[in-house]
Amino acid sequence: MSEDKIEVNNGLNFDSSNLLLFVVRWKKPLIILSVAAAILSGIFSAPMFVTPKFESTVIMFPTSTASISKSLLAKNNVAKEDLLSFGEEEQAEQLIQILNSDEIRSRVVQKYDLMNHYKIDTTDVYKQTKLFKEYESNITYKRTEFQSVRIDVLDSDRFLAADIANDIAALVDSVKNRMQKERAFKAMAIAAAEYDEMKNYVKELEDSLNTMREMGVNDYESMSERFNEYYAKAILEGNTRAAEKLGEQLKILSKYGGAYVSIRDMLEHEKEQLSHLRAKYQEARVDAEQTLPHKFIVNNAFPAEKKSYPIRWLIVLVSTISTFILALLVIIGYENITKVNEQ
Repeated sequence: MSEDKIEVNNGLNFDSSNLLLFVVRWKKPLIILSVAAAILSGIFSAPMFVTPKFESTVIMFPTSTASISKSLLAKNNVAKEDLLSFGEEEQAEQLIQILNSDEIRSRVVQKYDLMNHYKIDTTDVYKQTKLFKEYESNITYKRTEFQSVRIDVLDSDRFLAADIANDIAALVDSVKNRMQKERAFKAMAIAAAEYDEMKNYVKELEDSLNTMREMGVNDYESMSERFNEYYAKAILEGNTRAAEKLGEQLKILSKYGGAYVSIRDMLEHEKEQLSHLRAKYQEARVDAEQTLPHKFIVNNAFPAEKKSYPIRWLIVLVSTISTFILALLVIIGYENITKVNEQ
């Protein structure tokens, strides 16, 4: 064997000392195959074989997860509960989970009749599986490096692609609001029940105090001090009639005074609790009845002017290079096999 032969791992000898010389020697078949691959890939990536698709994109930032009541009504609000602040990584991931929900997918599929639009046989046993695969291949969500969320929609209809992308972004609010409202309405019902119960209890205490006031017990401490003073003075002055009347009043104070003080102090405490419960009820009602957007839209989708798929020049380039490399390997293998047979 000549010294310029290169020994490969399988023990065969490659009959060329320079790959470039080898390519030049086989340039004709390599060129023919590469040109043929370029032409064929260009033809089969044409619109008549591959339906062109247009891409529309929505970019949005999630909002913070602060509730409306805590941000607007609660005292001592902190900066992290600012309604105008952007969400962080956690909120972006939550937003993507909502975008991937069955509810959004079902509503989009139903609204735009994607089963027929994607030309899926409605009698096929696996029609739903095929629909979901087609949906996931055309509609994608991802988090960007800036913590925003990107919605990309590919479709053969440029206007439909933009409409679907914008509708999906709009559905985020309705889906998240639905999930939050289910909990918020239950919380409001609990707060309302507690508030009503406390209000009735306060009313009972007030009625009890009013009854005692009608009996002459208005301010136990001051009345007791004054009556005792006047009673002692009446006795000293020998005013029997006044002393008897004051004695009756003192008996009433003695009988109901303790209850009066207890109910009065309890009423003051319960009114504070009632005020606290009322504030909680108002917060729960705001969360249940009011809504705010859960995202900041940076870019709305618009109909694309140029197709995004397929990228014909890339298909042609990859096909040509792949064919060239494959043909080169086949020729190398052919030469090695031929050389072995000659030995």
